Amino acid sequence: MRTTRKIIVTVAAVVLVGAAGGGAAQASSTTAVTTTPGDQVPSACRPANHTAKITAGPASAGHHHYRVTLTAAPGYEPCELAGSPTDVRFYRHGSLNGVTAGRYGPQRTAVNFGPGHPVHFDIQVPNSAGGAPADEAAFTLKAPGGVIPGESTAYGHLTVDAGTVIGPVRPGA
Repeated sequence: MRTTRKIIVTVAAVVLVGAAGGGAAQASSTTAVTTTPGDQVPSACRPANHTAKITAGPASAGHHHYRVTLTAAPGYEPCELAGSPTDVRFYRHGSLNGVTAGRYGPQRTAVNFGPGHPVHFDIQVPNSAGGAPADEAAFTLKAPGGVIPGESTAYGHLTVDAGTVIGPVRPGA
């Protein structure tokens, strides 16, 4: 009985150490970033690899403006974005508000994005008596060669309405 207990404890310890070691190795291989040529580093353009924040911008004649700033954390590969994000949807407390957005400005100009190189785009909303409050915008980013898979999300308070348009991605915060 004593030998059986020792064997069970030993097997359990080996299994736990193996699981912990395997988990640690797995976690480090997916999060480690090296600069050795040929290594794959995750792209900053992927939605999971950047954050986006909505802030109020300066108003212009007849419009409210909101700036959506995208920032990539260190360790991600720089990438190129181009044009206005597509499939833009606005939400308030998780509920879709139904306002659809168009786009404006040059759609082919490439902009570098990555750690230390934030980018932004403009949400232009016509001045009106109404408007739908929102606290979230979901969108798909574009690269010079097409759309980037996945959906990015930005958070911040804004009001949108019919006639809302999205400007192209530009360098800087």
